[in-house]
Amino acid sequence: MKTNTQTTPDNNNTKITTQTKNRGMSTTTSILDTLQLVFQAGGPGFCQFAINNACNANCGFCNFARDTFPKEETKFVELDEGIDSINILFREGIRYLVFTGGEPTLNPNLVSFVNHAAGLGIKPMVVTNCGLLTRNKIHELADAGLSSLIISVDAATEEIHENNRGLPGVCSKIKEANQVLKDIGMYSTASVTMSHLVDYDALPDFLNSLGFESVVFSYPLTNLDSNFLGFSDAGLVTHTNESLWQAYEKVKQLKKRFRVVNPTLSLEEMQRFVNNEEQLYPCLAGYRFFFLDWDLNLWRCHFWHEPMCSIYEFDSSKLVRDNCTKCMINCYRDSSLMQNIAVSMQDAYQSIKKGNLLDTAKALTRKSNVDSLRAVMEELPWIMRF
Repeated sequence: MKTNTQTTPDNNNTKITTQTKNRGMSTTTSILDTLQLVFQAGGPGFCQFAINNACNANCGFCNFARDTFPKEETKFVELDEGIDSINILFREGIRYLVFTGGEPTLNPNLVSFVNHAAGLGIKPMVVTNCGLLTRNKIHELADAGLSSLIISVDAATEEIHENNRGLPGVCSKIKEANQVLKDIGMYSTASVTMSHLVDYDALPDFLNSLGFESVVFSYPLTNLDSNFLGFSDAGLVTHTNESLWQAYEKVKQLKKRFRVVNPTLSLEEMQRFVNNEEQLYPCLAGYRFFFLDWDLNLWRCHFWHEPMCSIYEFDSSKLVRDNCTKCMINCYRDSSLMQNIAVSMQDAYQSIKKGNLLDTAKALTRKSNVDSLRAVMEELPWIMRF
């Protein structure tokens, strides 16, 4: 199936051009679009789009590592496939699109994908190790409509980080990238996997030295049932329940010294998770959040054992909302907590349309709504940067 890369149909079968310098939606249109999505779908969705499975780094806690992943199995999303996918994701309410890999800057179509997404009104972000980024490439991505970069950092010293990544000199590239971004009025966020390489006490000073103002922690993963390989059981991310609980506690304490964008309530939820205690905030993966792989298979998340469908089959009939709490993948669990209030508003709106005032009241008075608002307000300064 191919679509016209110049336009894409929205839900009302109107045409949206991407070939204008006045990029994306106007502020008013964007606000109205968001409100419509809140009441009709539970808010704007996000998708992580792995546009290739190749990587130039050699991380000790990832099976995408260049010396681990079989070269004959590398795949890259082609231009027309990516444009098709972005069109469909937009149609289905996705407004935040994270391009990932492997290492997404290896895909020669990345700038075109960012450009097309931004033109529709999607906020495109890129997760990168920064090893292949140049000043010119950053400007190219920014001109295309990039919303933000998320840059991987593994430790609190250059030596440990670069040794784990297998990318000598990458810290200098990170510093340069952050300076370029600041010069053009953009920001990046450091992404730190909670591995045994991390010295939490020393991390803020190191992140400052690299030019970061915020950090998000990726919760450690030793196994995934999907085809996503951003995990390892080699030891660097293997914790006891007690050591992992303590790691979450260190991240919570770090908030006093540096902007950590994992909500405190979500970190506390993960502490309950490792203690096998009741989970308070169900995940919305498969309902508002998704993972799209390089074969264009759509998954509810990285953890799930089978895809939902091909991207070409994706519509509202494929959505899943089953209150899952089986994993602790931060991009889904943190976001689900913050999105909870929007889903409650959707439930209330749909109930009142049916004249069911009791269910409307129940949706609006859920205790989790207050917690969701608390999480949003805690991270609002970071969210507003996008």
